[in-house]
Amino acid sequence: MKRRALLASTAAAALLPTLARAQSQKRLPLVGVLSLLAQSDPDDRRRLAAFAKGLEALGWIEGKTILIERCWAGGDVSAVARYVDELVALKPDVILANGTPNIVALKKATTTIPIVCALVVDPVGLGLVANLARPGGNITGFAFINSELIGKYWSLLSEVDPSMRRTVLLFNSSINAQYFRFVEEIERQGGPRIEPISVQTVDAMRSAIAALGQTKNAGIILPPDGFLVGHIAEVASLAIANRLPAVSVYQPFASAGGLMSYGPDTADIFRRSAGYVDRILKGVNPAELPVQQPDLFNFTINLKTAKALGLGVPPNMIARADEVIE
Repeated sequence: MKRRALLASTAAAALLPTLARAQSQKRLPLVGVLSLLAQSDPDDRRRLAAFAKGLEALGWIEGKTILIERCWAGGDVSAVARYVDELVALKPDVILANGTPNIVALKKATTTIPIVCALVVDPVGLGLVANLARPGGNITGFAFINSELIGKYWSLLSEVDPSMRRTVLLFNSSINAQYFRFVEEIERQGGPRIEPISVQTVDAMRSAIAALGQTKNAGIILPPDGFLVGHIAEVASLAIANRLPAVSVYQPFASAGGLMSYGPDTADIFRRSAGYVDRILKGVNPAELPVQQPDLFNFTINLKTAKALGLGVPPNMIARADEVIE
């Protein structure tokens, strides 16, 4: 009896290193992250940090209980397809994608890998999901803006500059053609006339802003756009130089000298995205997870820029702002 016990204990001891190796070699869940921006972009770093903290709060520790593969397109839309192919080839358990062009490319590349969208514009109109309540495929996540928010931007510009007669929506139609539909929808519903202008190169952007600067009482709306966000500081500088009031969805625009920014709290969206990644990793079907709308917004006014443009910001508008730059 003692001999059998000794043999059993010896065999168990011999198995321990093998079991330890098997456990250490167990595949950790892999999450792919694809951003349209550059790795050096401070706003994108803040978002990804919020995503990582969201995962940690749910028990997912990078390198210990989960692996994360990050890719940045660096604002180069032409590079998106290559990054998408490389990421899909890794066969991650779920992909978190930031930027409408990334998500459109992922839709074409895979119908099986679950995709959580962060900051996607018009997912239903682009055919990414069947509807917001029940997406119906492998894509879910968080919508960014809609035509109503574009109309809100017009209202903000009109409030700070009641003399505004021409409002331009500046964007790159090669990656965001849906904005043509947005402005048509606004006008069809009796809203203001907003003129869409597409710019696909830096020179075109500079020329468009300079030409608009020759127009009296004009303003610029800058919606989410992977091309323009990569040049957000220059756009802010050009708007001031051409004496144009402008509003952007991105807060760094106001920090760089633009007049105003108003938009969803993108770091909060990334933090909430971690919850969807967690649920998918635990077996929930993305087809049954509703596409959510933003629920936190930030409003920033640059009073220094307003003064330089000769604009008086109403006191009630200042009171509504989350941040006032003086």
